[in-house]
Amino acid sequence: MSITVLYFASLREQMGRADDHIEAGTATTVSEVWSRISEGVEMPANILCSINKEYVDAGHSVKDGDEVAFFPPVTGG
Repeated sequence: MSITVLYFASLREQMGRADDHIEAGTATTVSEVWSRISEGVEMPANILCSINKEYVDAGHSVKDGDEVAFFPPVTGG
């Protein structure tokens, strides 16, 4: 089974794709998911993360079938 990874806004442009699918057994936290999909590039401190549409921190555990999403920081005015 796998974990679905989604990218939004400028992260989608940076990654050059809207999503990925990775094997669930190879990543146990959101941070490890980022490391896998970014080929070892450190996750920016201000990135927002969610699992199954709920915001979480980078240390939150992931499991088989989860949807992990990464968002750039949101600004408003």
